[in-house]
Amino acid sequence: MQTDVSRRNFIKTVAAGAGSAAGLTMLGGVPQVFAAQAEAEAPAAPAFEGKPKFAGVHNVRHISEDLVYLGASDSRLALFENVYTIPRGVSYNAYLLLDEKTVLLDTVDRSVSGQFFENLAYALGGRPLDYLIVNHMEPDHASAVSEVLVRWPSVQLICSKAAEGMMRQFFGFEVSAHGYTVQEGEQLVTGRHTLQFVMAPMVHWPEVMMTYDITDQVLFSADAFGTFGALNGNLFADEVNFEAEWLPDARRYYTNIVGKYGPQVQDVLKKAAGIPIKTICPLHGPIWRDNLGWFIDRYDKWSRYAPEEDAVVVVYGSVYGGTENAAKVLATRLSQGGLRNVAVYDVSKVHVSELIAECFRCSHLVLASITYNMDIFTPMKNFIGDLAAHNLQNRRFALIENGSWSPVSGSRMAQEMGSMKGMTQVGALVSIRSTTNEESFAQLTALADALLTDMGHAAPATAATEQPAAQATNRWVCTVCGYIEERDELPDDFTCPVCGVGKDKFKKVE
Repeated sequence: MQTDVSRRNFIKTVAAGAGSAAGLTMLGGVPQVFAAQAEAEAPAAPAFEGKPKFAGVHNVRHISEDLVYLGASDSRLALFENVYTIPRGVSYNAYLLLDEKTVLLDTVDRSVSGQFFENLAYALGGRPLDYLIVNHMEPDHASAVSEVLVRWPSVQLICSKAAEGMMRQFFGFEVSAHGYTVQEGEQLVTGRHTLQFVMAPMVHWPEVMMTYDITDQVLFSADAFGTFGALNGNLFADEVNFEAEWLPDARRYYTNIVGKYGPQVQDVLKKAAGIPIKTICPLHGPIWRDNLGWFIDRYDKWSRYAPEEDAVVVVYGSVYGGTENAAKVLATRLSQGGLRNVAVYDVSKVHVSELIAECFRCSHLVLASITYNMDIFTPMKNFIGDLAAHNLQNRRFALIENGSWSPVSGSRMAQEMGSMKGMTQVGALVSIRSTTNEESFAQLTALADALLTDMGHAAPATAATEQPAAQATNRWVCTVCGYIEERDELPDDFTCPVCGVGKDKFKKVE
């Protein structure tokens, strides 16, 4: 009863019409007749005139008269795929073809979808969106697909057959309900333009395809020919100093993201060689419209696992500085022999993606590691595992080991590197006990000279030329503490320098 009284009193004290209807709704119910009357009497709501997002429009650029770039960059992201450092950010590229039919080629990562949708609506200028082509299903390019279908329900979705299941997994719908799949060589005529679909499986996901505009000779290359780095107004590769400022990130992007799939990239390059290409539009980084051959040649080398340069990269793992010093002694000798830009990296400090890229760049690798828990130093072991996982091949390598009582990292590294395809060791293993001395310095000198010779350089005339002392033929291990002594025979009065036991506790290492 109290509720009824309160309701009557409320009706008497509020404004009539829609206001009363709203008030009654708040109290738990509106009579149907009254609600209909209120709705009829209420003025029509004005059309929304504001911005649907807040990033702002106009951030688009024409690639040609009817092809528009409408991607966006993320300059705040620290790790790409939550793995690879990107101090310069990254761009997510999408493209709109404005022909008799409008065609959107790919979307963007959800982190920049607000900017993307404002760009898309602005570029369409009120026109409907007729087609959405999905070249790659990875979420940094496809996360906005479902929202495109919501905003433009009549759009026709086009993707590869292999992407069909991924659409279902990510978004829960069937491609056949919104469009269709295409196969190698199928075409789409949009008016003036004819688009042809090129399958590119495992570059670097199994569903990847590329779209080739036959009319303007534009290749929409998915993740191929991409690079880390946010775009800062300069959209085209010829608008930046690409070789000096962008190539390291392009190399790091390819070798870490796509590097494992060299044979598949070679297949795509063979397809590309059969068609004329004036412009390459990747999903990350600048667009290529000039000097395409130079960049394609880089991709050819990287995907054949051919060294980009005759150069040496030295990667060391050190705890107290002894191994680091040995690596730099070697690098100094290489420099004295005429090698330029010798690269030296601490495996514990430099991100592994940079080390992978440098090993793809250089013809010769030197790995220097302490012995750690009777194995390879953990960061070095992980790095070598990453080299194998990225399918690095056809390199010349040299090894330096260090150990204060039982150095074994060299033999372990040799085994790991030898399991990789086309790897050849240069020079003898350098074995150091704690820190370099005259003997190990001579070994380092000999190793540097072997590397120089292997690369067609002469040993520097200013350095000592004598060969290192002959190595002992036998190794003896202490069965108590594991210390290893290298000499032909142990004298009768020999005692272990670590635990003090006598000769009888030593066993010859076979």
